[in-house]
Amino acid sequence: MTHPHLQTRAGALVSTILLAGCASLGPQRPPAAAFVVLGEDGAPAARAITTAPACPSITIDGRTTTMAVRAPFGAIPLRGKDHSAGYHPDAKSTPVLSCETALPAGSTRVDVAGRPLPLPRADVKRIVVIGDTGCRLKGKEFQDCNDPQAYPFARVAASAAAWKPDLVVHVGDFHYREDPCPADRPGCAGSPYGYGWDAWNADFFAPGQALLAAAPWVLARGNHETCARGGQGWWRFLDAHRYDPAANCDDPSADERADYTDPYAVPLGGDAQLIVFDSANTNWKGFKPGDVRVERYADTWRKIDLLARRQRYNIAVDHHPLYAFGATRDAQTGAVTLFGGDAGLTQVFGALDPRLLPSTVDMLLSGHVHLWEQTSFATDHPTQFVAGFAGTAEDIVPLPKTPPAGQSPAPGATLDAMSSWIDGFGFMTMERTGPDTWHVVVHDRDGKTRNTCTVQGRRSTCAVPQV
Repeated sequence: MTHPHLQTRAGALVSTILLAGCASLGPQRPPAAAFVVLGEDGAPAARAITTAPACPSITIDGRTTTMAVRAPFGAIPLRGKDHSAGYHPDAKSTPVLSCETALPAGSTRVDVAGRPLPLPRADVKRIVVIGDTGCRLKGKEFQDCNDPQAYPFARVAASAAAWKPDLVVHVGDFHYREDPCPADRPGCAGSPYGYGWDAWNADFFAPGQALLAAAPWVLARGNHETCARGGQGWWRFLDAHRYDPAANCDDPSADERADYTDPYAVPLGGDAQLIVFDSANTNWKGFKPGDVRVERYADTWRKIDLLARRQRYNIAVDHHPLYAFGATRDAQTGAVTLFGGDAGLTQVFGALDPRLLPSTVDMLLSGHVHLWEQTSFATDHPTQFVAGFAGTAEDIVPLPKTPPAGQSPAPGATLDAMSSWIDGFGFMTMERTGPDTWHVVVHDRDGKTRNTCTVQGRRSTCAVPQV
């Protein structure tokens, strides 16, 4: 027989445990951001970033638990002056906690701290494509981040969300606020800067909130997310791979691991998939003999090739275009010079396949060049779309209306059609109309149609050559 005093103590202990459990899942501080990331094989994961020292609750089909820690609570540490593209020890870095929970296949309702999250569709029909979304504060280039006309990403994100996508694809370069706003520049006065949470939140999470809530995301890593730049935040907040505290860009001696990730596939349904690959640390000038990146990107190509054999229709996603033009203007003469795809990737991929990407890749979605652009080829090359026009300061040197005679953005590629829009902010949408056909629309910041294109296999044509 149990002693009555022990019964009382046991009952009190059980009551305390139950009350503690209820308290932990009761009212809590809303996370600063909550969204869904698709990773390898399209596996969805809920992510949350909070300024609280504990992860928020997550409810999946009526069952509530606490999210797991992805990266521990704390400020993003400084890397040191010799290992940072923008070393500012005075930059504010509010401590945050990064949390995540893998979502079971077939989940029908998920919310984080009461905030509903969008869930993936098995058959993706409607895709928003954006890129280069942050506000540029770097060197001698300072964008007016406080002016929604000069920095309209919040408006772009809201308009893209209103289109009701099934999926959002970001082609890289999220973080741009690297240096402090000059004292004589009121347009960006008071903006956070550096590589901590405050700059990340101002550049991406706060203005992108409506679109983060609209659909799951596929995220490509840009050169602004290398370890020497925004890589620490990239690993904590966005990368779809497992978080590795030993290779998260905090320790420069581990950059050789943290600056590269393996490609992965995201199924779209109907024998189609995205193949996401990390091109962040390439060199637009090309690689010298012995550069470790030659083998790194050769390994990336081989893994892309294996992934692309899985499905009949493949859309590659990365930050650096391989088949598109950029343009520069000579300050003295005004002459415009076109340049092609990234020299480092062209060098490595071209040694493995003259086409650059494997023959089973039909389309490439990229950013990096701050404009919208389409190219299609008479030769057997993928059609290219560039969507680097969603927020950061635009490129304003015009591209030609028609394919320039004797010039090509990629070795051996013969341009058949091209279209572009410079100095205009917006987003691109892709609506699937058949097994290998898409209706593409270029929207301005308010969602208004500025151009339309049709994709058939690896060929594309657009209504107008220049917006």
